[in-house]
Amino acid sequence: MTASTRVAIDPFGADIIAESARLRALGPVVPVELPGGIPAWAPTGYDTLKALILDPQVSKDPRKHWSLWPEVGEHPAWGWILGWVGVVNMLSTYGPDHTRLRKLVAPSFTARRTEAMRTRVEKITAELLEQLDTAGASGEVVDVRAAFAHPLPMQLICELFGVPDELRPDTGTLIAAIMDTSDPSPEHAAFVQQQIGAVLGALIAHKSELPGDDMTTELIRVRDEDGDRLSDEELLYTLLLVIGAGFETTVNLIGNAVVALLRHPDQLAAVRSGERGWDAVIDEVLRIHPSIATLPLRFAVDDITIEGVTIPAGDAIVTTYAAAGSDPAHYGESATVFDTARGADDHLAFGIGVHRCIGAPLARMEALTALPALFERYPDLRLARQADELKQVPSFIAYGWQEIPVRLHG
Repeated sequence: MTASTRVAIDPFGADIIAESARLRALGPVVPVELPGGIPAWAPTGYDTLKALILDPQVSKDPRKHWSLWPEVGEHPAWGWILGWVGVVNMLSTYGPDHTRLRKLVAPSFTARRTEAMRTRVEKITAELLEQLDTAGASGEVVDVRAAFAHPLPMQLICELFGVPDELRPDTGTLIAAIMDTSDPSPEHAAFVQQQIGAVLGALIAHKSELPGDDMTTELIRVRDEDGDRLSDEELLYTLLLVIGAGFETTVNLIGNAVVALLRHPDQLAAVRSGERGWDAVIDEVLRIHPSIATLPLRFAVDDITIEGVTIPAGDAIVTTYAAAGSDPAHYGESATVFDTARGADDHLAFGIGVHRCIGAPLARMEALTALPALFERYPDLRLARQADELKQVPSFIAYGWQEIPVRLHG
């Protein structure tokens, strides 16, 4: 294929695994078109994606390395991408800038800090299960995403960053709007940009007036006392990234695991009996149903030739975690099958190298606390809808369910 023959990515993400297979059949790196008509390249296999992620000639800074960056404002339907590349944080920086910003956030996600939060995760989990008992006591259908998978990581990340109760609903709405790629309209893009400033601006103002023992207060202190390490813009967008990634991806991890196990009762039975471990469940969920399916954007610093395909300097590249996880060349002919016996701890769902997700240990700890507690408390837990009635969130970026209706008891 040539760059002039681009494949349009489904903005709704209705069947990401099938779409990955169709792209893979076209080659190792395929020219694609993102919502609104944004051109990019999509690696379709595990080894190809891994090589590109680790290649120092692949940047995440559009200002330095995207040839189309000066044209973004000329395309009204491209405005949605600004929530991803029009920000200045770890997600959109390269080299020393990325290292500087990552070092500011890293202390909040050390192994020691993560372990210290375990007791709090257990307490929130227990409280949410008590609420589930009440909601589903008489056999009513309960949305386990809204009632369990979402509030656990949301509450934890908001406590970590000192987000007050009154800002939490707007914070959730903002992150959902950024993840929604089904609407590339200028109005949607404008709403997102307005909400970033309003919601996170209100958080910064609140913590400036009422500092506390939280990460937002610490970042404000760094900005105020050592401004060359963190600007106002970087403060705002670092909060956007870490708060958003800190709960939305874990929501999908927990939700995807619930659905996968309820769809595969034989594997759930193996987990309940101890034949399979919860770590293996988490790895397999992250492999085949990664919380982030496709992440925009990275950029070729120079011409990059990989597996016979040349990505010209300045072109955009999407990070295709779902395609890598379902690649039969790496995971065998059963790559699209959920199998907790696979041993998929080499998945790329948290990234690899200098851009590996800084909150991966926390997300894993939350899931390893929440899932065993949920399935132990409700041995007869089952889906209340047919599998084909569940709908993915409207996004080619996020990989999760809009609702997970269940019955808690038989």
